[in-house]
Formats: sequence, structure tokens, C-alpha cells
Amino acid sequence: MSTFTLAQVAEHNNTSSCWVIIRNKVYDVTDFIFNHPGGPQVIMDYAGKDATTAFVPIHPSDTLNKYLPRGKHLGTLDEDSIRELRAASENKGKSRDELRVEEAVKDKPPLGRMINVQDIEETAKKILPYKAMAYYASAADDSISYSENARAFSRFFFRPRVMKAVSGVDPSTIMLGFKSSVPIYISGSALARLGHPLGEANLTRGAYKSGILQMVSSNSSMSYTQIAGARGSSEQPLFFQLYKHKSDDIAGRRIREVEELGYKAIFLTVDALVPSNRELDTRAPHYLEEYENQGKIAHGESTYKSGDVSILGTAGGLIVNNDLDMTWEKTIPWIRSVTKLPIVVKGIQCVADAVLAVEAGCEGIVLSNHGGRQLDYSLPPMEVLYKIRCERPDVFAKTEVYIDGGVRRGTDVLKALCLGARMVGLGRAFLYAQSAYGEAGVVHLVRILEREIKFAMASLGVRTVDQLVPELVERVDWQPLSPKL
Repeated sequence: MSTFTLAQVAEHNNTSSCWVIIRNKVYDVTDFIFNHPGGPQVIMDYAGKDATTAFVPIHPSDTLNKYLPRGKHLGTLDEDSIRELRAASENKGKSRDELRVEEAVKDKPPLGRMINVQDIEETAKKILPYKAMAYYASAADDSISYSENARAFSRFFFRPRVMKAVSGVDPSTIMLGFKSSVPIYISGSALARLGHPLGEANLTRGAYKSGILQMVSSNSSMSYTQIAGARGSSEQPLFFQLYKHKSDDIAGRRIREVEELGYKAIFLTVDALVPSNRELDTRAPHYLEEYENQGKIAHGESTYKSGDVSILGTAGGLIVNNDLDMTWEKTIPWIRSVTKLPIVVKGIQCVADAVLAVEAGCEGIVLSNHGGRQLDYSLPPMEVLYKIRCERPDVFAKTEVYIDGGVRRGTDVLKALCLGARMVGLGRAFLYAQSAYGEAGVVHLVRILEREIKFAMASLGVRTVDQLVPELVERVDWQPLSPKL
């Protein structure tokens, strides 16, 4: 294998010849510049340089082997250059944000002081690098759907039954034939390694230890193989969240890969076809620039053109190759032709589409507006669930119905189950938990919700989840006070 010096690599710093260094290896990415999902500038910022710190946290380890031809894997740096890079890294001063994170980690409260979901979120936001926090916390436009996702649960009140035998409350349930200790699952969320070096592995191991189920995102920051390898047992089920690529060939390879790895279901994401306007995430680089310059804005030569505003943010580029022409008539049968795994459609936002999913033979649906991160003013999933219960209750007998978005309490979970949901997914909450406390944080979050769920079940007068029925909840028209945590 050829070896190169830093000076040799630095000569290839333009669109005609562009080399980058990643983990001390040299790659020719010239042909990929204008095909990069995040745009050419992402690559050109590191043309002729070491791109390791930018590349590693948001790309699975097998990305270059999968998508860059072998002939573009040029070789490695020579030993002197590797030592020079290492010394430069050791001598590089820390940014203000890195120093802020270090101090926040020192002051991080013990895990045992986290008594609810909100505690974990607030702690994580303090210790996360700003870029990661902005990506995890961002929502679409004015964050209306994001806020209303949670508020929607406050419009449903319980009608508890008393004088019921409730000893031995059992919150376990079944999802697609697999048992879960509690009726919650880890919803697919991208880029867990932005918050913790072990990223998705924390989620997988925590799911195993707490007996719950995990959906793995197409845009995970670890490879599907690595995540499967993190399972506590080869019998631990994993589900796969598919962002279908516009190329059927690429999408088909991805499905077959996860099926061979033992993933148990395909969750087809249909509510995030194009990059959305997540302004907190988009502004993150500008905020960090001003923060590092202590409030001063750098005034250099600008290449800005009127109307030329990028909203891709940290991960918008991950979905620019999504299939924009999926249909019920074409896409579901195509997936059936590729795999025998159950198909769940993730991102149902109205009653009509829930019915179409049933008619298409889908084994499940997820009522979701992508956590309020896509189309602002899309209805809260809890309201969609209520509409299905009122207008088409037959849907619940024909397919499994799940819901995600805005869940903060065990009581939220039970309200959804009373209306017919089989399981409730949480995405951000688990990202925050693993970011702040690793695998232990994931387990602790499950235990918090399990405690709240078991208490609420006993208080409602039920022992098992199948006793949670619509008669136990009532939708109110008056506006409750905001909860105080």
C-alpha cells in the first residue's frame, strides 16, 4: 500500500483533485465532491487535510468501504506524518465550547438524582457539545408541532376505576411478536455518536438490559453490523427504520443487509422525504463562531448570494437522496418483493392514510410527525390516534398501531394505550439519556417510565395492558394548566 506525506496530500486541495485524510488513511474523493449529500463545501473545507474529527462522529465505520470505489482508497500517511498529526492534535488548544462541556461534565449530577424524563433532558443539554445539542433539540420552523406533540397529552384525562384487584401489575406487552417489559420502544434516531462515543451501542445494550425493543435508524452513526454486534444476545430483536433511497438497487441492498444481520422488521419512514427547516440546527455554526470569538462576528469576504441559504444543518444531507415518488401501490409491493420481514409505515398523520396502510397489508403503522422536526403544524400524533379511535376503530383490529412524539410521562404512555396504541416510541429522550449517562442512562430512563406506568396502571384499576380501554380516558375541551416539573 502506498504511503504519503502531509505535504503530498495538501497539494490535492481543489475540485480537480481532492484528497482527504481519515484515520491516517488517504482517500481520493474528487468524483464524490458534487455528489455529497451535504453539498460540495462540506468536502472542500477539508480538501488536502485531515477530516477525521468531522467525519467519524456522523458516519458509520463502513461508509468508505461501501460508497467509495476501492481504487480511490489511495494508501496511508507515512509514520512521520502520523506523528505530526498526533502532535498537532495534542497541542491544539481547546475551543470555548469544549471547555464549557468539560466544566459541565464535572458538575453533572449523579444518575440517581434523575427522577423524571425532563431531568435527563436538561442535564444532557448542559453537557452536550453545542452542535450535538442543536441537532437533537431542533424542530421545524416555529416548533409549534414539537410543542403541541407534548401538550396534546394534557387534553386527555383519566377516569380511574376503583375497588379493582391490582396486585402484581404487569406492564409487559408484545410488538410484532416480540415481548417488551414495558410498552415503550426506542424509536429510530440518527447520529447517536454526536452525544457519546459509543452511541447506538449504548441504546442496544440498554434495551437488552431493560427488556425493551429498539428501532435502528438508516442514518445511524455506527454501522448496522456494529449495532447488531452490540446486542446482549443473538436473540435480541432489532427493527430497522428505512429511509428508502431513490435507487431501488441501493435500497434493496440495504434491506437485504439488515435482514441477513437478523433485524426483524422494516419501518418505512414516510414523513421525512426532504430536508426541513430546523433553524436551531442551521444556526449552530454561526452561534459557535460568535461564541468562540466572544460575540464578535467575523467579517470576511462573503460568497453569499441573495436567497442562497442552506438549511441542511448537521444531518439534512442524509435524506437528500430519499425516494420522493413512493406510493402505496408501488412501494409496499416492491418492499414485499425484496424481503419477507414485516412492514410498518412510520409517519402516518391522518385517518385516511392509516386506512390505506391497512389496505396495503402493512403489519403496523406509527402515528408520527417526526417529532415535530418536519412539517410544522402537522397534527400531534395523539390527536391523530384519537381521530382514528372515533372515526375508524376497525383499524386497531387490522394492524398494530404505535405512536411517538411528545412523550414525557408514564401517564402519556397509558393514555395512548387506552385509545388503542400497542406501543409508544421515544427518540430524543433516549438520545439524551445515552449522551449524559451512557448505557446506564438508557436503563435508568426505562426504569423511570416503568415506575410511572406501573403506578398509573394500579391507580386506574388495571393489572395488564390489555385492560387499558377507551372508557378509561376522556378528552377535555378546557385548557389545563401547564405541568410544573
